[in-house]
Amino acid sequence: MRLVTKDDVIRLAEENNVGFIRLQFTDIMGVPKNVSITREQLGKALDGELMFDGSSIEGFARIEESDMYLKPDPNTFMIFPWTLGEEMSIGRLICDVYNPDNTPFVGCPRYALKRALNRAAEHGFSMNVGPEAEFFLFLKDEEGKPTLKTHDRAGYFDLAPVDLGENARREMVLTLQKMGFEVEASHHEVAPGQHEIDFKYDEALNTADKIVTFRSVVRIIAQKHGLHATFMPKPIYGIAGSGMHLHISLFKEGQNAFYNPNTPDQLSQTALHFIAGILHHAKALTAITNPTVNSYKRLVPGYEAPVYIAWSYRNRSPLVRIPARRGIGTRMELRNPDPSCNPYLALAVILRAGLDGIEKRMDPPETVNQNIYEMDLEAREKAGIESLPGTLREALIELSNDEVIQDALGPHIFSRFMYAKRVEWEDYRGRVHEWEIEEYLAKF
Repeated sequence: MRLVTKDDVIRLAEENNVGFIRLQFTDIMGVPKNVSITREQLGKALDGELMFDGSSIEGFARIEESDMYLKPDPNTFMIFPWTLGEEMSIGRLICDVYNPDNTPFVGCPRYALKRALNRAAEHGFSMNVGPEAEFFLFLKDEEGKPTLKTHDRAGYFDLAPVDLGENARREMVLTLQKMGFEVEASHHEVAPGQHEIDFKYDEALNTADKIVTFRSVVRIIAQKHGLHATFMPKPIYGIAGSGMHLHISLFKEGQNAFYNPNTPDQLSQTALHFIAGILHHAKALTAITNPTVNSYKRLVPGYEAPVYIAWSYRNRSPLVRIPARRGIGTRMELRNPDPSCNPYLALAVILRAGLDGIEKRMDPPETVNQNIYEMDLEAREKAGIESLPGTLREALIELSNDEVIQDALGPHIFSRFMYAKRVEWEDYRGRVHEWEIEEYLAKF
């Protein structure tokens, strides 16, 4: 694939009458930020000469060291299709954050993923990732605020007319395709108001960029249809939550490094070591792949979300599943991540966990081919099956004890992330919730 140059971006902006360009990046929590510039400033921006105040961004810098530079990646240039045909269209570029001395800023999540990819490259590996992102579409009230009222009564793979979000989802797909996405599937999910759009796997950095773009597009198109899109993992008690299963493979010299046609299961030793590393670090990984208090309301038995640290070729109750396809499509599916995570940090820690398994030649436990949800505690203990953390606090404790995952984040991101998430947990812990009122107010 030909790399996009600075001149290509300037030419495309002129040809499409782009008046403004949004220079995008994410904070440590994965929230998109942007600085908007005019087309006249585009050349200067592409040369990495635009400065912004890093002290105003969550977890970035202190006031005394706030000057930072945005360096756009020309390969991420896109024009928002919904602005074409207007007086001036709007484009965007995803940026890396740099220090004034022209060194990468260690608090930039995109840089954390690049560090992990560079470590993989030292072994000759590149990582491909294909996400399956789920989300809810809810109605808004008279004031335009989101409600928990779903827009339909449909279920898994249902069609119109019960799926009233079909038009919104169709426009989301068409918009993503205009932006260069290869959408492989889109359908209604299990719960009313719940949807899934899957796009083709790509190199890990491109996939992380696409996840950030995908979330923005879904929200914008939903708003156009009078709906609110949310990637909150578990907005409604008693129904399925939203996950973001990740299909992962390593490639080496153009070949799938997870595939070995000469083994009984056609999985290579590289694949087995990688899976072992994921399972070994799974508890600490969860703090990053499931980063909110609400994430752990999804990770409970009974709703197809994984709770137990195990792997399998067939059933969908373990943390890691191996889809049936072999050859170039050989891959593992990691089932616990949810769409509230920062994709750069999530892919960085997943890759480092897998590489740790490869570097230390770890072996995974035996596969578990029965439904783990139907196993009692004694049976799980006998099989050596442990559980993922049950709360954000438990996940943070695991992260604080895992030096490999901390190193993947780097000291800056690790310390800022831990501080912010501990504050989040303490705020949640100190609140009185509706369930407590219903359970205790009259009883005591």
